[in-house]
Amino acid sequence: MTESFNQAWVLLGVGMVTVFTVLLLVVLIGNGLVLFVNRFLPESESGKPGNAGFKSAIHPSKVAAIVAGVKNVTAGRGNVVEIRKNKKI
Repeated sequence: MTESFNQAWVLLGVGMVTVFTVLLLVVLIGNGLVLFVNRFLPESESGKPGNAGFKSAIHPSKVAAIVAGVKNVTAGRGNVVEIRKNKKI
């Protein structure tokens, strides 16, 4: 009976170490991927919100109001990528 308990404890330990190792690898590879992308593939300047990214007939003060409204509503997490007028149906 004690031999099967010992085998169960060994299997439990091996399983827990394996799961911990795999999760550690996932975290390390994920962090490495984020660092690689941020370092070698930076975001282009045209994707930033503001008047420079918009080529439309909308007045600059309206663009600024829309960008400020989106930032306020989304607590700074949202970005305005494009502003376009809806076509009338």
